[in-house]
Amino acid sequence: MGLKIAVVGATGNVGTEILTILDESDLTIEKVYAVASRRSLGRVVSYGDKELKCLDIEQFDFAAVDIVLMSAGGAVSKEWSPKIVAAGCKVVIDNSSTWRMDPAVPLVVPEVNADAVEGFAKKGIIANPNCSTIQMVVALKPLHDAASIKRVVVSTYQSTSGGDNTLLRGRTIGTGPDPFQNVHGAGYRGVYDFADPDSSVFVISTGQSGHFLSRHYDDLGELWRRGEYVPMSLDPELTDAMIDLTIRLLAQRSIATVFVTHSPAEAKRLATRTLHLKPVD
Repeated sequence: MGLKIAVVGATGNVGTEILTILDESDLTIEKVYAVASRRSLGRVVSYGDKELKCLDIEQFDFAAVDIVLMSAGGAVSKEWSPKIVAAGCKVVIDNSSTWRMDPAVPLVVPEVNADAVEGFAKKGIIANPNCSTIQMVVALKPLHDAASIKRVVVSTYQSTSGGDNTLLRGRTIGTGPDPFQNVHGAGYRGVYDFADPDSSVFVISTGQSGHFLSRHYDDLGELWRRGEYVPMSLDPELTDAMIDLTIRLLAQRSIATVFVTHSPAEAKRLATRTLHLKPVD
């Protein structure tokens, strides 16, 4: 018997990519379910050569699946992940920021700290770091193992949209002398306190997609309405994933005209010993 997996948020960019990866994986899978909110009820998504009709999250029997892959935004995850575990599902793997800083929820990058997954039983939830953090620590881990990293300077180039297809279609003007001009202004602001970096203030003003109604940021809507902000350390996720408190991190972030992916550039300062690297084909 194979795994029974439900993808919650199956109609979004990440959800559809998850379905593609599941189809191409070597996992023994018996059944995959596409689950979404009522507004996406009845929509059809592709899973390999099959088409899956989206099922209502309110009506779906989560006791019937082994794993839920959650990619429906923070508010949905906060409400539904505990309910799904209580219903009998073995584990929820969440893609939002909701559980990342919860000490009872392991923050896992398989290539970096796979053994941390053993702690998932406390809440039945596994979190993954931000997408930019994941690709960065995968590259840093072998270098850190070979010669301890003491300092990292990171510049990330964020894609112009993190939303679903509707929002992606509105990301650029598309006509005139400057067709690639972004329709929306940058949605990220920071006030940096260099004497005490952790007291710096960061504000995501309109959502990464540039659209304040994007469901990917609905968990922040109440904060914006009250005129509040999201406090962020420079990057506790990196520290957790590397499990090393000796690395200094300097970060900057820009919005780039990249349609669907984020791209980090990194400079590393190594210590301990000299690396002797051999070229590979």
